[in-house]
Amino acid sequence: MSVPIVRTVAELRKTVAAWRKTGLTVAVVPTMGALHEGHLSLVRAALDRADRVIVTLFVNPKQFNSAADLAAYPRTEHEDAAKLAPLGAHMLYAPDGAQVYPEGFATTVSVSGVSEGLCSAHRPGHFDGMATVVAKLFLQTGADLAFFGEKDFQQLHVVRRLARDLDLPIDIVAYPTVREADGLAMSSRNLRLSAAERQAAPKLAEILFATAERLTAGESTENVLAEARQAVVQAGYTKVEYLELRAEDDLSPLEAAERPARLLVAAWLGDVRLIDNASVQPRQSATETLAPATAA
Repeated sequence: MSVPIVRTVAELRKTVAAWRKTGLTVAVVPTMGALHEGHLSLVRAALDRADRVIVTLFVNPKQFNSAADLAAYPRTEHEDAAKLAPLGAHMLYAPDGAQVYPEGFATTVSVSGVSEGLCSAHRPGHFDGMATVVAKLFLQTGADLAFFGEKDFQQLHVVRRLARDLDLPIDIVAYPTVREADGLAMSSRNLRLSAAERQAAPKLAEILFATAERLTAGESTENVLAEARQAVVQAGYTKVEYLELRAEDDLSPLEAAERPARLLVAAWLGDVRLIDNASVQPRQSATETLAPATAA
């Protein structure tokens, strides 16, 4: 059994229209390929919620700040299709650049507020590129539901705001980060880590969750974050782009965990940029463990 691969907007819309005629609901799982268990968990969740599931595969050049990073991004369409087939996904939509950005394309979708700081401070234009392609994929697929992981927590906020502000008739469904057995957040970029880097990589999650526990306990945010940044570098990471405490609901900066929050980090291990986040609950309402989950 194989998953049908569709490459044009016309064929995509024809297929979705046929599904709609019989009253079927449609979900989309947007990806850039190099699928791992985190992606597959989203596909399974989508299959539980919708009659038909489309997985998109498009390495979006507009959200890369570096030509070298774009060139190095894993491209594994054949392997991705093989992973999707046994799950029962109904379509792999894998358009080329001309289908997404035809000649003369001149529109950019920009989401302010939740896109500011964190990743955007180090990747100018990244969220404009992401928001533009996600808006197009929502409109091209006409999906009722879209599934995203919480690892890219700022991205999740941008997508939610995008759908809300543009009145797009789609529900954004978020699922927890899926982790390797050693705690490392699953990411397509993990494929680029050397053996030594892969061994050091889980330290980021270890430090992140230990820091979240200290913040929940009410320790000084400034001191705890400074110590955590130093610990990440000592663990072998070459650079910490950011390690910040933000509000869970709107990503506003926080000086203390006085309301539900997220601790967000981006750090470089060699030439690979990794991101992660952890929940931080106010001390009086911290009722659930902060240990990293191993499944969505």
